Amino acid sequence: MEPEFLKTQSEIEKELSSDEKLLWSGRPRQGLRLRPSDAFAIPFSLVWCGFAIFWEASVFKGNAPFFFMLWGVPFVLIGLYVVFGRFFVDARTRARTYYGVTSERIIIVSGLFSRQIKSLSLRTLTDVSLTERGDGSGSITFGPQLSYPFGRQYNFGGWPGSSQNAMPVFDLVEQVKEAYDIIRRAQQAEK
Repeated sequence: MEPEFLKTQSEIEKELSSDEKLLWSGRPRQGLRLRPSDAFAIPFSLVWCGFAIFWEASVFKGNAPFFFMLWGVPFVLIGLYVVFGRFFVDARTRARTYYGVTSERIIIVSGLFSRQIKSLSLRTLTDVSLTERGDGSGSITFGPQLSYPFGRQYNFGGWPGSSQNAMPVFDLVEQVKEAYDIIRRAQQAEK
């Protein structure tokens, strides 16, 4: 556990200015995870993939023109991605994600293919929302909460690129209340 903590701290410290103090660092839970949005996404993905495979099988069985055989391939690939691949993309993205709270800002280091840094000033940060589960884990969302009926407003289904314009979030954090309290205290100190 100690090497993981040091790696997390090191990844955030790379982004600090000389007078900035690291108050907290953490990571999202690792591995494959189901989310509330999967209650909608899994049935949808099974129907999509099932139909796409049925289409392709029918086209091959019916000796349809080559164009029709090619037409269904992207739909089968998308179907396989939404059934299986998105879970692995989500896990890989979280494996490369680090969170930090400093004396001046919130830092999110992430990126599936390249290193991306999201920085939010504590001075201008207005809405900070906590979602805590019974086991103490949860998420902290930065920005106004919007109502979405089926999914995470910040990255539906792990589709590559869908998080670019998403709301910043500390997602799937252990002991999330501790991080939330540190953020609130740091905001008070900034005033």
